[in-house]
Amino acid sequence: MMNRRTLLRAAGATLLVPATVRAQTLDRQTAAPARRNASAFVSQDWRDHFSELGKGCIVCDTASRALHFWSGDGTDYRVYPTSVPKTDELTRRGYSEIVRKKEAPSWTPTASQMERFPDWKPVEGGAPDNPLGTHAMYLDWPAYLIHGTHDTRKIGRPSSDGCIGLYNEKIAELFAITEIGTQVRLI
Repeated sequence: MMNRRTLLRAAGATLLVPATVRAQTLDRQTAAPARRNASAFVSQDWRDHFSELGKGCIVCDTASRALHFWSGDGTDYRVYPTSVPKTDELTRRGYSEIVRKKEAPSWTPTASQMERFPDWKPVEGGAPDNPLGTHAMYLDWPAYLIHGTHDTRKIGRPSSDGCIGLYNEKIAELFAITEIGTQVRLI
């Protein structure tokens, strides 16, 4: 049974333990549970999706909320956490490719977005509230993009209207290494 004296001794002993030891103990205790919006990455192999690497390959896995990238020579493989479409109705699956890339893209709501959100207005490229973030890579499907986001809470969650979103620093990295013509598959 814990009485007041035992509680005071325990509190005093805790003060004697260096802060770094307490922090290490807390890290071990909290390291196991994943953050609520963290992606559960599942390893992918490009050969499961494409017959050849071509200029490179991207697989957007909406189930694990991860984007997998392979360079055209097969030496570079990277995985990025993403935001994914909110619903299956907004999710387009299949094969596409990168047809255009744009830094500081401007954003205009689609007709279906305007029906659902009539107060949405276009946003100029480079604006801090731009839903496309700092970079965008356009697919050959109209209005579907892989882009950045300023709202980091969206990553790891179903939060988009159809696009695949990445942290701004990650889309900048991916943008730099992805060629136009890179194959894309959304699963």
